[in-house]
Amino acid sequence: MYGLWKPRVLGAWKVPATGPVIFAVNHSHNVDGPMVMGVAPRPTHFLIKQEAFVGPLGSFLTGIGQLKVDRTSADRTAITRALGVLEAGGVLGIFPEGTRGEGDFASLRAGLAYFAVRSGAPIVPIAVLGSAEVPGRLIKALPPLRSRVDVVFGDPFDAGDGSGRRTRKALDEATERIQKQLTSHLENARRLTGR
Repeated sequence: MYGLWKPRVLGAWKVPATGPVIFAVNHSHNVDGPMVMGVAPRPTHFLIKQEAFVGPLGSFLTGIGQLKVDRTSADRTAITRALGVLEAGGVLGIFPEGTRGEGDFASLRAGLAYFAVRSGAPIVPIAVLGSAEVPGRLIKALPPLRSRVDVVFGDPFDAGDGSGRRTRKALDEATERIQKQLTSHLENARRLTGR
């Protein structure tokens, strides 16, 4: 990442050094996940759509510990593997919006709340800014080479209410809490970076 672009990483010290952690990353460009993997202080296992696991790229993603997920149904294999990462004290990366979009955390899927409440792992919000501002001249699908991309890590927080409940209502309440935290972090990150 540092060879192709100029990442400016802010707040990486906020990531807990040990124990399970969930990275909640906004997603507005293809490069957001690889950028976070390249600059994060800990190895990260992202849930990635199964359509990306094609040919040599699929073997590469599997080899570096990324998790294939079928977004059309409740993918039990992906859920089990993701919970396994957290049980082993690892870092699970999730795009809570489920797909690439505006990257503003406007519509969250329930997966993030499920993993956070089920595992008890803290969530670290991450804003990737600048990856989708201008298309590259050589490769339109990538940000311009040597352009600045900001990666802003936020303060870890717990999604649950402390009761340990895993009911549908508890997950809905956790999703609301998460959305407020993520939206607030994104606003702070924009203010901090001037983007």
